[in-house]
Amino acid sequence: MNFAAKNLLKSANFVLFKATKNGLHVTKIAPSSVQMTVRDALNSAIDEELARDDKVVLIGEEVAKYDGAYKVSKGLFAKYGETRIIDTPISEMGFAGIAVGAAMAGLKPICEFMTFNFSMQAIDHVVNSAAKTFYMSAGQVPVPIVFRGPNGSALGVAAQHSQCFAAWYSHVPGLKVVSPYSSEDAKGLLKAAIRDPNPVVCLENEIMYGVSFPMSEQALSSDFVIPIGKAKIERPGKHITLVGHSRAVQFCLEAAAEMEKMGVECEVINLRSLRPLDEETIINSIKKTNHLVTVEQGWPQYGVGAEIIAKIMESDGFNYLDAPIYRVTGADVPLAYAKSLETASLPASHNVVKSIKKSLNIK
Repeated sequence: MNFAAKNLLKSANFVLFKATKNGLHVTKIAPSSVQMTVRDALNSAIDEELARDDKVVLIGEEVAKYDGAYKVSKGLFAKYGETRIIDTPISEMGFAGIAVGAAMAGLKPICEFMTFNFSMQAIDHVVNSAAKTFYMSAGQVPVPIVFRGPNGSALGVAAQHSQCFAAWYSHVPGLKVVSPYSSEDAKGLLKAAIRDPNPVVCLENEIMYGVSFPMSEQALSSDFVIPIGKAKIERPGKHITLVGHSRAVQFCLEAAAEMEKMGVECEVINLRSLRPLDEETIINSIKKTNHLVTVEQGWPQYGVGAEIIAKIMESDGFNYLDAPIYRVTGADVPLAYAKSLETASLPASHNVVKSIKKSLNIK
């Protein structure tokens, strides 16, 4: 357990006062879980892996002296120095190429994009170098690298800074793609990505960075990892299955809480991993609920939801469906800067509720 995690546990303790014959007895009690932001969970994961393996390095714009654009790398430069936490010029093509080359040479770089929108400048290195070299070298040159940073829409940053790249990178053989929702997701998936011998794309969400989630004592451990390729059932249910990743899981949970008032029990699946995709968990849920709604922030055409639907149609899960599968996605347009248009273009819990009612034929 690292220093930050210990401080969280310490600060989360509370005191119980009990009267005894000898006066006031004070007992310090630690709860089973503490709150941690997604930002701090990512910081903890990087910190622990830097301490665990001296081949791990962090490289990107403003990750060192500025502590990261979103403060994910706060305190790491002071702790590990300039040979492990490396600031770069504003050149995604340049530093992504350096990071991929370092991985080929035996290091384990964490390459941070200030936003995945900027990864377009470096996509040749991600897709053609990182993803394909192990195959093209007949297994002689592994590329153990993590590409991470905020993905998808934030607020008020318009079309060029609001895209979701989940479908883009999940399309590529040779890459693994994870998309955390909660703090435990963020820590466990990032640690698994850093330890993986393959290139892994970690798609975070800027709006989720400041959100706090409970962290179990197990999750605070430096040994905590979440297997890549395994989804999590966030909420069990029996009437309909809701599947989402990253911030879309929040919309699913909000919609499930709303539908519960009407007696509808929604099973919410947090995908966690997009490539490989945990088809088994989704299919098993459909066999129980007989209905499915997919939720994502990206565009609809050739999206994550479209792939899930194709997988279901090609599996025995199709035989258990009692209604068509519905998708909730972002609008099929470049995202506008105007607040009213931005809100109208992005999915929210009310869109999920509408799709649930349509699937279950609730008027």
